Amino acid sequence: MPTLDDILEVVGEFDRFQKQTFFVLCLLSAAFTPVYVGVVFFGFIPEHRCFSPGVAELSQRCGWSLEEQLNHTIPEWDGHGAGFGSRCRRYEVDWNATGISCTDPLGSLMGNRSTVPLGPCRDGWVYDSLGTSLVTEFDLVCEDSWKLDLFQSSVNAGFFIGSINIGYIADRFGRKFCLLNTILANVVCGILLVFMPTYLWIVIFRFLQGLVSKGCWTAGYILVTEVVGPKYRRTVGILYQAAFSVGLLVFDAIAYAIPHWRWLQLTVTLPSCFLLLYYWCLPESPRWLISQGKNDKAMKIVSDMAKKNQKKMPSHFEDIKFEDDDGRKQSPSLIDLVRTPQMRKNTLILMYNWFTSSVLYQGLIMHMGLAAGNMYLDFLYSALVEFPAAFIIIVTIDRVGRRYPWAAANLVAGAACLVTALVPEDMHWLKVIAACIGRMGITVAFEMVCFVNTELYPTYIRNLGVMVCSSLCDIGGVIVPFIVYRLVEVWHDLPLIVFTVLGLIAGGLVLLLPETKGRVLPETVEDVENFHRQSSPKAKKIYLHVQMSE
Repeated sequence: MPTLDDILEVVGEFDRFQKQTFFVLCLLSAAFTPVYVGVVFFGFIPEHRCFSPGVAELSQRCGWSLEEQLNHTIPEWDGHGAGFGSRCRRYEVDWNATGISCTDPLGSLMGNRSTVPLGPCRDGWVYDSLGTSLVTEFDLVCEDSWKLDLFQSSVNAGFFIGSINIGYIADRFGRKFCLLNTILANVVCGILLVFMPTYLWIVIFRFLQGLVSKGCWTAGYILVTEVVGPKYRRTVGILYQAAFSVGLLVFDAIAYAIPHWRWLQLTVTLPSCFLLLYYWCLPESPRWLISQGKNDKAMKIVSDMAKKNQKKMPSHFEDIKFEDDDGRKQSPSLIDLVRTPQMRKNTLILMYNWFTSSVLYQGLIMHMGLAAGNMYLDFLYSALVEFPAAFIIIVTIDRVGRRYPWAAANLVAGAACLVTALVPEDMHWLKVIAACIGRMGITVAFEMVCFVNTELYPTYIRNLGVMVCSSLCDIGGVIVPFIVYRLVEVWHDLPLIVFTVLGLIAGGLVLLLPETKGRVLPETVEDVENFHRQSSPKAKKIYLHVQMSE
């Protein structure tokens, strides 16, 4: 009796029906970009300094250039860039006083420049930017700079909480139901965020966006891998993530054209309204329907699939059921993720790899971004490096398998971080090359953990398993700013040493996972437990009983 994957070989593994589903879900993947990395543009920090009343008038009277004005009126300004003192402190003098010298204004006011008292920026800041961001609108600098961290932490906290809740909804009520409701919630929160007048409400709605958006993206990933045959599963998984990379490029271009954060937020949110059309053009996962005992609906989708793919169907389907299980519906449970030895090992290793991938992926971007540069170009480079990573996976994964390329990617990323830390500063070009290799390696590892995760869990708990494991990615996203920005104060390359240790351990742990190349997606926990066995007992599978006409 054929399995569901066998039937897909008859009705089409990746024909018109699956390609349409894949395309519309790729739009969802690309639309997730502004939520995940939006802080880069929504919260960009331009060069800034304290506003001091009277300075502009004095500069105009004395005919100073901007550089001369900064040298005379800004503390610790030496022409080589600004530090904390020049951004967050000002001279406590009256620049409106009469008789101020144009050649030595502080000397004429205080007599000795070194004795001039410094104070906080009581009258706000001056920003060297033509656009606006959360930082410029709410003055999230100096003593309030932590509020920008909270803005990003709020979306990661939403990711973390939503991972489990949305995952349960997708496994309990269906992939399509989950997608439609999370898309609607994301659109509503994204639009309302634009009109929020206070920082607190913006953080609240950003949290709500995080609560639903990552679960929505992951549910889309699960659905697209469940409607295609095993030969195409890894390809659509990789390309679904590549659609996110395309979204990075589009988001970068839109942000360059619209440098005002509220208009940018509205521009990238409104197109998501069209995703609600999924109600009419997106199918439910037949695998999920079968696991829930909804056999008639599953057969209807399989029939529609064959019709759209212009394939000839077997004459009659009697039933779809679990062998030796009498069609009993299986409900997802967190305990199932750790109840048996192989499931427990898979879960713990996957959780660690999600955490490591997030820390290295975001941490390398942050560490490279510590050097001044063009924000839009830097973002472009970080997006472009993801396409070769996807190509490497596609080229190697069918020839070698999942496990060894994934382990190698982690090991290369860790080793590249170590090389980057040890290369002398005067060989900057070599440090950049090593850092790019590390970025490439961890991008490969990140994409691998995403789709291998789906192959290591049975259907009825697959979405919940991915959500729970990937929640460690969100914890990594909360922790990594502290790893980078606090450790660089001790030694600039110390974060890279931490990344090296994390990456090397992750590479070793991956080798303990089973190879999933060419395997049928597991339908039960018993299938997962039998992965390592050469000759496993008869496992529960989904069978289609076919009665052929004479």
